[in-house]
Amino acid sequence: MKVLLPGSIALDPELPAGVKTVVYDVQKPVPDEHTDAEVMVVWGNTADNLADAARRLGSLRWVQTLAAGPDAVLSAGFATDVAVTAGLGLHDRTVAEHTLGLVLAAARRLNLLVRAQIGRRWAGELGGLQPVRESGSFRTLGDADVVVWGFGGIAARLAPLLAALGANVTGVARHAGERHGFPVVTAAELPDLLPTTDLLINILPATPSTERAVGAAVFDRLPAHAWVVNVGRGATLDEAALLAAIRSGRLAGAALDVFETEPLPATSGLWDEPNVIITPHAAGGRPEGASALLSENIAAYREGRPLRNPVTR
Repeated sequence: MKVLLPGSIALDPELPAGVKTVVYDVQKPVPDEHTDAEVMVVWGNTADNLADAARRLGSLRWVQTLAAGPDAVLSAGFATDVAVTAGLGLHDRTVAEHTLGLVLAAARRLNLLVRAQIGRRWAGELGGLQPVRESGSFRTLGDADVVVWGFGGIAARLAPLLAALGANVTGVARHAGERHGFPVVTAAELPDLLPTTDLLINILPATPSTERAVGAAVFDRLPAHAWVVNVGRGATLDEAALLAAIRSGRLAGAALDVFETEPLPATSGLWDEPNVIITPHAAGGRPEGASALLSENIAAYREGRPLRNPVTR
């Protein structure tokens, strides 16, 4: 059995007898001599590379993406009998860490302070004596009402960090109840939460049902001092509606790591807004435990057992 490993990351999975690995270039077509591969591991592949693999790898039976979201693989055109598994769990710590950084930057106004520093201006209005509790403003996680939409593995790592700094965290997921010690409601109940939300964190995956789910209807129900953070997928947030809400003062600001088009075009109005924090899809990018996941799944595949992190197609 031949397994294609991406050259974009160093991988060293434990392999059962009879399994051969070949490293391929994720930016070029798979060489003809390796189109007989049965398994393809994906990380950082171009859309052209994936579409070409979908057309030419006739023996392919399983695609393992190391990304938490499988949307790039699902849109490449692989046959429906090709199994797809995701990299769930590989990015939980790194994305949670980055998200916390964005949240704290927003609360402590680091975006404005950096702009002042670049201009060699002492931003006294953001320092010195300040109210312990400033009403109508998101300035601290202490007693802040935080809603995390998409309460999976990343949220499980993030929520305790937010709570440790005093936030009241509520999750939104497909099923209501309690997860990891935090209350979780369904999307149908989200509108009732929004008017008292100080911070909305979006970790939704890109699916037909989540396309631009975070849009004007959500922004209109949030208080004017609220911030929105997006570390899920760019397709899940309506950037035009967000920009309009911020420019009109209907929303205080946003911290964004993912975008509808990446790289974010220089013509986007988001660049010019002082209260928009932009990072270049930097939250993940380091799949921790990838080799261990491959070892587990390759062994399961060889033995005919269920694969970890299967994607419904």
